[in-house]
Amino acid sequence: MTWRSWLRDRRLPVAIVLVALAAGASQLLLLWLGPAPRTRDIVGPPRSGYTLTNARVIEYGIDGKPGVHLQAPRVERREGDDSLYLNSPTFQMPSNQPGVPDWKGESLYGWVNKPGTVLKLQGPVNMHRSEFTDAHGLAQAEAFLHTSDVTAWPQQNRLETAERVQMAQGDRRMGGVGMRANLNDNHLELLDDSHGSFPPRKR
Repeated sequence: MTWRSWLRDRRLPVAIVLVALAAGASQLLLLWLGPAPRTRDIVGPPRSGYTLTNARVIEYGIDGKPGVHLQAPRVERREGDDSLYLNSPTFQMPSNQPGVPDWKGESLYGWVNKPGTVLKLQGPVNMHRSEFTDAHGLAQAEAFLHTSDVTAWPQQNRLETAERVQMAQGDRRMGGVGMRANLNDNHLELLDDSHGSFPPRKR
């Protein structure tokens, strides 16, 4: 029996052995020529997601003073994402002015990015500010603001939305589509289709 006839009679086992040898050689070549394994950037065990119930979150500014306060029956941080997801949040945004009450509000959902610099209030957003007496001794009526899908920058105390806005303070009414607001100086800008009514003050 020649070696050719021996190989012909055992073609299947020989083919299996050759394929196994080729696979092993290619794996060794890959390990030799391939890049070094990546080192982990995070020391310690991986951070897992978690869920909080009846949670309170306080955003502090770079000056160390408390800023936005958030409360929610459910707060979730998902695995691999350091941002926060809030269900039915309520919030308080400081006026940063002596004697002026904070703005308080609520929305359907909320989202806070990892550094805490951006807050998204999703769904209907309702805000109000209690009545007060200003620095000139004038009574300021309670104010209400109704809109949806608001983006806020807590450290600058700014708000922005592209949706329809309705605002009322006493007998005064304003409305429009799209808004930019700075709560530090009570600056409000309506971007489109703005309208309002401003009856004279009572003396």
